Amino acid sequence: MLTFVSATRLTRSEFEASSPLARSLRVLGQLTPLRLQLAAQNTRPLADVYNAAIQASSGDEILVFVHDDVAIDDWMTGARLPEALSMFDVVGVAGNRRRQPGQETWYLQPSRMVNGKRCEGSLDIDWLSGAVLHGPQTPSTAQQASSPTAQDPGLITVYGPAPAAVQLLDGMFLAARGALLKSRGVAFDPQLGFHLYDLDFCRSAQKAGLKLGTWPLALTHASGGASARSQAWTASCALYQRKWQDPAVL
Repeated sequence: MLTFVSATRLTRSEFEASSPLARSLRVLGQLTPLRLQLAAQNTRPLADVYNAAIQASSGDEILVFVHDDVAIDDWMTGARLPEALSMFDVVGVAGNRRRQPGQETWYLQPSRMVNGKRCEGSLDIDWLSGAVLHGPQTPSTAQQASSPTAQDPGLITVYGPAPAAVQLLDGMFLAARGALLKSRGVAFDPQLGFHLYDLDFCRSAQKAGLKLGTWPLALTHASGGASARSQAWTASCALYQRKWQDPAVL
């Protein structure tokens, strides 16, 4: 059984009507037995929602922690995830094969200070794995005027070869067997709120001896992390760095 665990700010009816995840699960459910554990109108940290699912899991249940703006385009996911979890303990669609001291995201190298200014790290391109379709986006007013059916089909971002063993995974989609997480005491940290919880979870899983990996699955992510460098993100980053004794940007 696949259990998809997600949180949304929408009401349940709004989620069912407009969420990319809800629409895609209706297709996937035609082939694969699944259930959705949804926290609607959610304001709690994702960790609270996800940890409740871990504690409630039983048997051989596969938990899929997924954002509500992700569409599962691969309707063979029900067959692919058991195969992926026979090789890895925690699976995602995009990740990094290394983790560096001070790293704040899964895909960028650590930030650094240059002439007193903070400079974002460059893409850690040689170490990345996986692929994600970003989009589609809502067409602009000008596009609608010129072509009422125009819609950006999105852009496939190919990070690197997959499957691959990795150290960090993108938190938009994480899959694992609930019983294994529970038996190893692996959980999400609610102190981190909505940011860096995925990096923290990956490190906790590795500390418990679990193997992380990427797997080829067709997904569409409708957003691109617009909250990066927000005040909430900065606060979570400081907590994360203190917890793991990571060096802050100097």
